[in-house]
Amino acid sequence: MARKQSAGGTPATVALTKAAVHFVLHAYDHDPRVESYGLEAAEALGVDPDRVFKTLMASLDGRLVVGIVPVTSQLDLKALARALDGSKAVMAEVAVAERATGYVAGGISPIGQKRAHPTVLDESALDHPTIFVSGGQRGLDVELSPADLMAVTSATSAPIGR
Repeated sequence: MARKQSAGGTPATVALTKAAVHFVLHAYDHDPRVESYGLEAAEALGVDPDRVFKTLMASLDGRLVVGIVPVTSQLDLKALARALDGSKAVMAEVAVAERATGYVAGGISPIGQKRAHPTVLDESALDHPTIFVSGGQRGLDVELSPADLMAVTSATSAPIGR
């Protein structure tokens, strides 16, 4: 299901390069047995977990949307629905998220997905000069400014974490 990383990179890094967005790639050894891939990334990279964000897919009134929250938080589905002027959001099934994004769960990047989806970045990201999101595969994170992430994903910002 996941698109393989080519010599040119993952779809996320290809999209960032094409958009001329400054980013730093951080690879680490991923252990598939860990309970939280996001907390694993923060520890492996030696960064504050509040700067490491996870990408979650939800179904909002029948359409897929993306919520990006710190790995230390949970996605508030009601807040996500409000942020996108919807009525009810539920978490998308893993297989649906993988098909819609082209990535494997645990490595879903908000960048370079197969199709663009309405995206909301938790407003806490704006407290940091740079944040980390999946680079499109497990064990690979991209560090970039929240403003650049919002620009490349056409995201809005709202308090969607709890």
